[in-house]
Amino acid sequence: MKIRVKVNGRWYESDVEPRTLLAYWLREDLKLTGTHIGCDTTSCGACTVLLDGKAVKSCTVLAVQANGREVMTVEGLERNGQLHPLQSAFWECHALQCGYCTPGMLMASYALLQENPNPTEEEIREGLSGNICRCTGYMNIVKAVQTAARKMSGESQEALEEVAANGASAD
Repeated sequence: MKIRVKVNGRWYESDVEPRTLLAYWLREDLKLTGTHIGCDTTSCGACTVLLDGKAVKSCTVLAVQANGREVMTVEGLERNGQLHPLQSAFWECHALQCGYCTPGMLMASYALLQENPNPTEEEIREGLSGNICRCTGYMNIVKAVQTAARKMSGESQEALEEVAANGASAD
């Protein structure tokens, strides 16, 4: 089946089998390997991408369902060699260890901040509840999302440093 999908701002056309999952099409056909596959059952969230601006787990979306639509992967966050504020905040706040969940966490966080540019800690935890991290305990992930939200809203560097120093509350 022929599909045409806009991925990270660029249109792609492919012939795919109707049963091909979006996650596999992105990784295997487009070589966008930032979308990780962890479970194929929607449990982990490592494969989270945006489909028409909404966070979806690409292991349960067929590639044909994306036909004519827009997909954003973690590779789409970076612009002209510059990390997105979320990517920078994850790095600065040490919000990753093994990194396997990070692309999905970044995309779920991006979708959250598009919908709610100033989320509370509780809203961040709720927004990321479909994404599992087995390494970090989530404290630094929450701190990174808070930091990114402040960066994206243009808060002063002094305020950002205070958030980084104080961190998010414990689980």
